[in-house]
Amino acid sequence: MNAIEPNWVSLLWFALFAAVCGVAFLVVAGMFPLKSRPDIAQSKGAVLLLIGNALLLAALLIGTALYGYNELRWSTLIVVTGLIVLFAPTLIEEWRWPLGNVKAEMLVLIAVQAAALGLLVKIGGTSLSMT
Repeated sequence: MNAIEPNWVSLLWFALFAAVCGVAFLVVAGMFPLKSRPDIAQSKGAVLLLIGNALLLAALLIGTALYGYNELRWSTLIVVTGLIVLFAPTLIEEWRWPLGNVKAEMLVLIAVQAAALGLLVKIGGTSLSMT
């Protein structure tokens, strides 16, 4: 494994964070445009949840990218990111709930993204600093 990626623990963490980013991106992107989603557009609470999800996703994407850039080889970063992009639609099939409760789905997504962001800060604190 050292020949492929010497820092394999960081590789596993990066894969987890990138998977959360991939699923969150597809869920948030599926909520736009708001005109096509009357269940969201009519509720101010749902719109606020959507904006919160988008902001958390942006922070998680930036943090994950910085973590991967600082901890992994370029080749590993590209391959793992490509695999996540390739298989994220499969992961999102597991995410879909049959109830169709958009607010509950977005609340759970906020919790998952916040937990991933907190874990990212704890795991990669030194990698995320700009010094």
